[in-house]
Amino acid sequence: MYEFPFELDDFQKDACNFINQGKSVVVCAPTGAGKTVIAQHAINRALEEGTRVFYTTPLKALSNQKFYDFGEKYGSEKVGLLTGDTSINRGAQIVVMTTEVFRNMLYGTNFGAVADNMKDVKYVVLDEVHYMNDEQRGTVWEESIIYCPTNVQIIALSATVANAQELTDWINTVHSKTELVDTDFRPVPLKFFYFDSSQPDKLLPLLTPSGALNNKIKPEKRFFGHNRKKQRSYVKDVVRNLEENDMLPAIYFTFSRKKCDEQMEKCAGLELVTPGEKAQIRQFIEDYIAENPHLYNNKHIEYLLCGVASHHAGLLPSWKCLVEKLFQKGLIKVVFATETLAAGINMPARSTVISSTSKRTDSGHRMLTASEFLQMSGRAGRRGMDEVGYVTIVGTPFQSPEEVAELVLSSANPLESRFSPSYSMVLNLLQRFSLDEAKELILKSFGYFSSGSRLKPLLKQIELNDKEIKERMFICPSKLCDSELFEYDKLRHIYVQNRQTYKSICKQERNKNRPLSPEVVQFGKETKAMLEKLHQYPCDTCKLYKKHSKNIEVLGRLESRQKKLEKEIERQRDIFWNKFLAHRSVLIDFGYLQDDYPTSRGVTTSQIRSENELYIAEIIFSGVLDNLTPSQLAGVICAITTEDLRIEIPYIPFSEPIRKTLNLIRNIKRKIEKVQNRYLVESPMYINPYFSSMIELWVEGAEWEAICDQIDVGEGDIVRSFKRVVDVLRQFTTIENVPEALVFTAREAIEKIQREPVDLD
Repeated sequence: MYEFPFELDDFQKDACNFINQGKSVVVCAPTGAGKTVIAQHAINRALEEGTRVFYTTPLKALSNQKFYDFGEKYGSEKVGLLTGDTSINRGAQIVVMTTEVFRNMLYGTNFGAVADNMKDVKYVVLDEVHYMNDEQRGTVWEESIIYCPTNVQIIALSATVANAQELTDWINTVHSKTELVDTDFRPVPLKFFYFDSSQPDKLLPLLTPSGALNNKIKPEKRFFGHNRKKQRSYVKDVVRNLEENDMLPAIYFTFSRKKCDEQMEKCAGLELVTPGEKAQIRQFIEDYIAENPHLYNNKHIEYLLCGVASHHAGLLPSWKCLVEKLFQKGLIKVVFATETLAAGINMPARSTVISSTSKRTDSGHRMLTASEFLQMSGRAGRRGMDEVGYVTIVGTPFQSPEEVAELVLSSANPLESRFSPSYSMVLNLLQRFSLDEAKELILKSFGYFSSGSRLKPLLKQIELNDKEIKERMFICPSKLCDSELFEYDKLRHIYVQNRQTYKSICKQERNKNRPLSPEVVQFGKETKAMLEKLHQYPCDTCKLYKKHSKNIEVLGRLESRQKKLEKEIERQRDIFWNKFLAHRSVLIDFGYLQDDYPTSRGVTTSQIRSENELYIAEIIFSGVLDNLTPSQLAGVICAITTEDLRIEIPYIPFSEPIRKTLNLIRNIKRKIEKVQNRYLVESPMYINPYFSSMIELWVEGAEWEAICDQIDVGEGDIVRSFKRVVDVLRQFTTIENVPEALVFTAREAIEKIQREPVDLD
């Protein structure tokens, strides 16, 4: 067996032993604890056995990093990479890929079977499996686990979560024997500090030795109106404090790309590197730009020479790679980054700075979750280099020191299921299984498995309701059943009403000195007979009658409430299956399913991977794309794959054929929306031509600088948008029933899009 050149920690030994026993394993440990060692153990075993291992990550950037790391460690001939738009040595023993790529592989396989693309695969590493919590992408991890062949061992690596045992039990149920290795061990302990703007010359310990909030920390003042604009930035003071206290290098987390760049610029005057380090940086940049000439004259170069940089999705991938390499070499002292950097990219730091404990989302500002905070703070402290890691929280007017202390002391959040059926899932399942068999698979989701905990409030209500029902159960002394009492109650109610009516009529007639009519006399006799009938019931003389009657009334309400609660529980337990059926109904209406089996159009749609596969399929089958040029096709696809932007950007005109095609697609979109609304299906469809003119020009041969000059938006955003187009166009060339002319145009468009810097990761 392969031996590591260092002593393993206890949790690493336990996990490796479980793998040796042929078991799957869930490893839950803090960031930086050394979970990757366990994955390496599986890789070493695969190499020794002559089997294969798939290593999955949530991000392309992380996949690229692992690919290069493993290539250096094991040899490039043994390592492959699959990220959707990149395919390198896919038959290698070690294949790194995004989790989406792995899920898509499994979709092309009969459930529980091993397809050709998974031949000889013994281990699958699911890195950062806590991404199951991600609202948009979380379902990918659940599907990957459900569909993974049971003869494949799963190594699930996760940051600390509250319900690790529940996750393990679920994998044990739907896949194979699985063990949990859960530890709070951190090889490098953390110390927490607070930056108080009223004391900018120092960093204050956040907590006292007893774990209480440091009472020297004061809340930040709020600024309103014009004063808000004059509010001073203290980023330079924070960095200077870190430097003076030997707490560099640092990752400075902020939640805005714009602020990342702004804060970097504010640190321009700081000289954080020595003359020797500056010379090294300059030389490294020159060598790197020689290989990546499109980075020449990048406006951020001057900041690198000061030892500071920004890192976010708005930057070119190749530039981010440069920043990462310089940081890893210890030449960049402070990186201003968005939280994406906390997702596992190898940029070890002595310190992390968290600019705020709240962040803006699509639904407004919210506090960071405990898990988000742990992910970011966990990047502090380099194993083997630092004895302590430092975490500094910057005070803001929108958070109290008490809230910060509470967040620091909080435990991690539990994983929640984001499982959500899609059109592709429905079609793929019904292509291979009956409706009943498909239901069994849907009910394998973590969401259904964990529904017990999710439904605890409702179950508690049922329990309390049931308790009250039992307490109100009444034993009649006369041994009458509830139906007999109900009969008596009903008769008594009618009698009381009739008696009042009879008395009222009699009074009226007396006042008018008139005799009673025969009808009234008869009504009086019937009322009297009703009274005599009442006297025959034991209830008429029973002292407990009122209590019994009241109980029946209350019990009726309680039983009605019980039925509603049970119905709601049933609805929530079946929520995933009901969503599946809703998507199925939409597909039936569009003719993609017949007798619960995919039609030829359905088969095509099952091979599409997008947020709304039906939308893409309808566009293909409508013929609106057939006569477009490569640049026009790219422009149209760009519009339907670009999400809504948070920022306002100017309208840039594009060609008339693109405009006409998008108008036709709007009709398709409205048609689908109408049917989706009927069945309460929520599946996004975009028509956002923000970058359509840019990719049109790019395909026609325009220079990158000319493209970027058109609009004030991050180059990384443009690249990412173009790569989405490539991903969809590539699918056009592989799925069935796409017109040959469209396939040819798609290939030509891909070839013209894939040039520097778009083709660089």
